[in-house]
Amino acid sequence: MSCDDTVDCGRRRLLVATSVAGGVAGVAAVVPFVSTFAPSERAKSAGAPVEVDVSKLAPGEMMTVEWRGKPVWIIHRTKEMLDDLTKLGAKLSDPKSDRNMQPAYAKNEHRSIKPEYLVAIGICTHLGCSPSEKFRSGAESGVAADWPGGFLCPCHGSLFDLAGRVYKSMPAPDNLEIPPHVYLSDARILIGEDRKGA
Repeated sequence: MSCDDTVDCGRRRLLVATSVAGGVAGVAAVVPFVSTFAPSERAKSAGAPVEVDVSKLAPGEMMTVEWRGKPVWIIHRTKEMLDDLTKLGAKLSDPKSDRNMQPAYAKNEHRSIKPEYLVAIGICTHLGCSPSEKFRSGAESGVAADWPGGFLCPCHGSLFDLAGRVYKSMPAPDNLEIPPHVYLSDARILIGEDRKGA
């Protein structure tokens, strides 16, 4: 750096050093502020897809996992459960899920990619309560003598079958929601990601 008569070398060095220090301090102050706009790790994980291993889920059993703060039910349906689904069409409000927005793979009798597994959000479409499982059939269920098994919302009495389809004349207006999901293998399901039902 060459010095001239109007500004001495000491002042020039002080001016440069002060400018650099001010720039560094400015960046140091802005970085934490800008980082507050990024989602927290908790928020990222709350919306992230959830991978579930269903290899130990026996036929007739249900497990619950959390995705985006909601309970997601995974039910390994037996052959008898699947057979009962074919007999209920006339009793259901929307047997093929035509009315509400559902993935294409939910628009069938069993409302699933693989008939033996139902993946559904366990929240009633009426007021957001969580229905109770009533898998036992008949009077033993406490629902009705001809009950084939399904779900009962204890808040207002809405009934759903084992495909999450709502019965006619119930407070719930729609079938249970089917979340986007994909099978990574025969025993692993990724909930929260949709690859067109692959």
